[in-house]
Amino acid sequence: MTSNEIPYIKKDIDVVISGVKYPLDNPPLQFEILGKWGKARAAKLTLPHHCCNTPMFMPVGTQGTVKGLTSQQLVDLNCGVVLGNTYHLGHRPGPEVMDAVGGLHQFMNYPRAMLTDSGGFQMVSLLQLAEITEEGVQFQSPHDGSTMVLTPELSMQIQNSIGADIMMALDDVVSSTTVGPRVEEAMYRTLRWIDRCISAHKKPETQNIFCIVQGGLEPTLRDICMDGLIARNFPGYAIGGLSGGESKDKFWRVVHQCTSKLPENKPRYLMGVGYALDLVVCSALGVDMFDCVFPSRTARFGSALVPSGSLNLKSSEYAFDFTPIDPECTCMVCKNYTKAYLHIVAGKEAIGGQLITYHNISYQMSLMNQIRESILNNSFPDYVKSFIQKQYPNKDCPQWAIDALKEVNIII
Repeated sequence: MTSNEIPYIKKDIDVVISGVKYPLDNPPLQFEILGKWGKARAAKLTLPHHCCNTPMFMPVGTQGTVKGLTSQQLVDLNCGVVLGNTYHLGHRPGPEVMDAVGGLHQFMNYPRAMLTDSGGFQMVSLLQLAEITEEGVQFQSPHDGSTMVLTPELSMQIQNSIGADIMMALDDVVSSTTVGPRVEEAMYRTLRWIDRCISAHKKPETQNIFCIVQGGLEPTLRDICMDGLIARNFPGYAIGGLSGGESKDKFWRVVHQCTSKLPENKPRYLMGVGYALDLVVCSALGVDMFDCVFPSRTARFGSALVPSGSLNLKSSEYAFDFTPIDPECTCMVCKNYTKAYLHIVAGKEAIGGQLITYHNISYQMSLMNQIRESILNNSFPDYVKSFIQKQYPNKDCPQWAIDALKEVNIII
C-alpha cells in the first residue's frame, strides 16, 4: 500500500499534528547529559521515584515481579528502573487493586522508578488471541479466557492506576519480519493512537508518557513516524518494533537512523534489547535505555553471563569446579556459591534460577556502569575493543557489529 492509496490517513495525521499540544510544559522528568563520545552519551535521568544513571538496563518484571528476585534485591543490585506490563497487570491483579493499594510501587514494595509497557507488544506475542481494529485490540486472556478490549484510553487508565514513572503509549505493533501494507497501516495508526493516549493521561504531574517509533524496516516510514512524534514534544522516545527476528544488519541501521534524528536532549529507549553485544553497540549508536527478559529467562535454564559470553552451568564440566561464576564479579552469588553447587541446582531447583538470575542482573548492571564510566572518562572506544576481545577472542565478532561500530568511528 502506498501513501497515495490512503490519503485520508495522511490528511488526518496532518490535522492532528497541527492541532495537538502535549500537556506537559515541565514533565516530571529531567535528563542531563554529563558526557559524550561520538553518539554515545552518559547522562542523569531524574524521575519521580529515582535518579538514574544512563546508559542503563531495566530488568523486566512483567506482573510486578522480576522472577526469582525480591524488591529489596533489585535495590541491592542498584536497578534504577524496573518494567511492568499493562496488559498482564490489567488482567491480574487489575486496576481496582492498584487503585486500592496506591499503585504498583506500594503493591510490590519497590521504592525506585518503574516503566510500564503499554500492552502493544502482546499484539505480536499473543497474536493468535488478538484482533486489531482502529478502536483498539481485543485480547482473549491466556489466564482465564476472558476478553479485554485494550484501547489507548484503557491502556492509559491502567497505567495511571499502576503509577509508573514512565508510561508507554499504546502503539500498533507488527513483527519486524512483516512487510507490505500492514507495516504502513500500523505506523499511521500508532500516530493516531498517540493523541488518544495524550488526551486520556490523567496524571501528567507525576507520570511521563514515552512515545514509540514504529515503521518496521522501512526508513521512510520511520522518518514519517519520528516527524509526527517529535512534533508532539514528548519527554522521551522509544524505538519499537525490533528484536523480532530481523537481520542484525537491518536492526542496527534502524537504530542508527532513529538515534540520529530523535531529539538530542531527550532519553532514547530501545525496547526489548538485552544481549551484551547489542547493549554495547547500541550504546555506541546513542541509545540510553534498554530492557529485555533475557538475563532472567536464560538464568532459569542454567545459563550464567560472564565477560567471555555465557556458561551453561548444567554442563557436567562444572561438577567439580569450586570457583565462582566469575572471579572478578562482586555479587552475592559469586561471593558465596561455586559453579559446582550451581551445577546441582541449575535448571532443577527454584534456588538455582534465583541465584543465577541475581548474578545475571548484576552482570547487566556492571556492564552498563562500565560503558557509562568509559564515556565519562573519554575511553569508550578502548572499552568497546576490550569488551569485544573478551567476547570474541578468536576474532569472530559478527560483521554487523563491526559495521555498526565503524559507522560511529570505532574500528574493530
